[in-house]
Amino acid sequence: MSRAIVVDKTGGPEVLRIAEHDPGPPGEGQVRVRVAAAGVNFIDVYFRTGLYARALPFVAGLEGAGRVEAVGEGVAGLSPGDRVAWASAPGSYADVVVAPAAQLVRVPDEVTDEIAAAVMLQGMTAHYLVYALREVRSGDWALVHAASGGTGLLLVQLLRSAGVRVVGTCSTEAKAALVREAGAERVVRYDREDFVAAAREASGGRGVDVVYDGVGATTFDGSLASLRPRGLLALFGQSSGPVPPFDLQRLNAGGSLVVTRPSLAHFVATREEFALRAQAVLGAVATGELRVRIGGRFALADAACAQRALESRATTGKVILVR
Repeated sequence: MSRAIVVDKTGGPEVLRIAEHDPGPPGEGQVRVRVAAAGVNFIDVYFRTGLYARALPFVAGLEGAGRVEAVGEGVAGLSPGDRVAWASAPGSYADVVVAPAAQLVRVPDEVTDEIAAAVMLQGMTAHYLVYALREVRSGDWALVHAASGGTGLLLVQLLRSAGVRVVGTCSTEAKAALVREAGAERVVRYDREDFVAAAREASGGRGVDVVYDGVGATTFDGSLASLRPRGLLALFGQSSGPVPPFDLQRLNAGGSLVVTRPSLAHFVATREEFALRAQAVLGAVATGELRVRIGGRFALADAACAQRALESRATTGKVILVR
């Protein structure tokens, strides 16, 4: 019998329960996939805690990679045995998942299942943040928070390949070494120095052109203060908690600043856009242009430990569940 991580009630990591679960055969337009690896993301934490609403009970997880077992009626282009990956298929913390064919992409031979599972959600997130939110201009300055995390390391690499100069924040010297290796020009140990002052100093006192902030409550004020006039703050996550309501007049006072709260779902809303981002990311991994760091591997039954590791910020790169 297949297994899955079931959430019967919202709460801490302890509510993640392994149980027998089989999603059944694929329906029309669906594919049944044997999961080889599943990605662990903060959005999984938000659903587990109830910050994001979802009907209970549910099987946790959204991201993974594996091999097609069966296809439903109306599915073209995929067959049993094909290796596929996905970023938004509910129920991915499992041995088997049934997902819409439109949300799957083939995995290149050069990319392992673990790497594919690790890069889909965060890789496509980094891709839209760099290429869809604003015009990428060589020589711009960007501030990337949590730069040693899974999304952070990918963001730094994509920004550098586009000619953007990067200031990255992190909390330890080991993490700082990874951020430098990814291409950050200036690395800020936020436990030791003020990232606002460092970002302004790096950018010649002008302020950075864009801030990528997936941390939220604890960094938001400093992120605004780091921007140049007419700069953009992309608040794409809230690992430290949601940002409290604030006076919009602050944006005017800071120099006609712009704040956006984007989500990956709105940048892969069509099959065409999903395929564009997924293929761009997996293609870059296949050629070695984009390096993916897996910072923690956990068995499916240890999903609670995996989420604890993610929330503790003790990990670097991506946390995954493996069979």
